Amino acid sequence: QLKLVESGGGLVQPGGSLGLSCAASGFSLDYYAIGWFRQAPGKGREGLACITYNGGSTNYADSVKGRFTISRDNAKKEMYLQMNSLKPEDTAVYYCAAHYLSCPEPANYDVWGQGTQVTVSS
Repeated sequence: QLKLVESGGGLVQPGGSLGLSCAASGFSLDYYAIGWFRQAPGKGREGLACITYNGGSTNYADSVKGRFTISRDNAKKEMYLQMNSLKPEDTAVYYCAAHYLSCPEPANYDVWGQGTQVTVSS
């Protein structure tokens, strides 16, 4: 069974940092692009960042560009989202998703994780 599991969420103060991880089981991530998304209460899903299967290309939403960094370690079968300068409006459930080779439109990802809560509050 193809599965992604996010970890690293929690409570952080405004201006702080948090690192999320996304681990795969049941398949190899070597040939999969990984995207990170979030969904805040009462809002739709927002695409944040994507990295291609070989790490050769990344893209970011304007809302997180310069603050968030997506990366991957295929040897460890893990993907990461480093979040810096966090703001209260970053509070949401964060999800990772996988798609074969390239970064697709959000609706076309093949595998999704269950999400991890990130709360930015003083």
